Amino acid sequence: MNAELIVTILCGLAIAVGIAGTIIPVLPGSILIGASLLAWAIWGGAGTLGWVVFGVGLVFVIAGMAASAVLTGRKLKEHGIPNRSVVIGLVLGVVAMFLIPVVGLLVGFAVGLLLSEVQRTRNFRTAVRSSLAAIKATGIGILVEFGLACAAGSTWIIGVWINAATP
Repeated sequence: MNAELIVTILCGLAIAVGIAGTIIPVLPGSILIGASLLAWAIWGGAGTLGWVVFGVGLVFVIAGMAASAVLTGRKLKEHGIPNRSVVIGLVLGVVAMFLIPVVGLLVGFAVGLLLSEVQRTRNFRTAVRSSLAAIKATGIGILVEFGLACAAGSTWIIGVWINAATP
């Protein structure tokens, strides 16, 4: 096994972890994909093709991260949900992640968000409505980032196949 094959395998594994990381916040996500594409461009032995794959893949990664942030932020502002509620939800999510296996992060985020919104609005129904809007906005942002991360991963796979097919 040569070094370029090892780099390709490791980059593929890292890209897979990065794609999963766009959905599972505990894992590194889009940034890991970008770093893996860069590593493959430098050490993968594909030459110019590696840099083209890196450039195209990086466009997908950046677009995914930006779209996720913009879509989520716009929806949160549209519903008047302050950053404080989201931060409290994230903190409780991280705590719950260690207490409830697998779903702790999601449950903790939802409970923390709801508690913060109940405290802020002093109305349970309004708090539930705004919390559901925040969870929906976050979910849409995650799905968009996931889709574009998959596009970056697909770009890499196509690059690997082209590199393997050319002498």
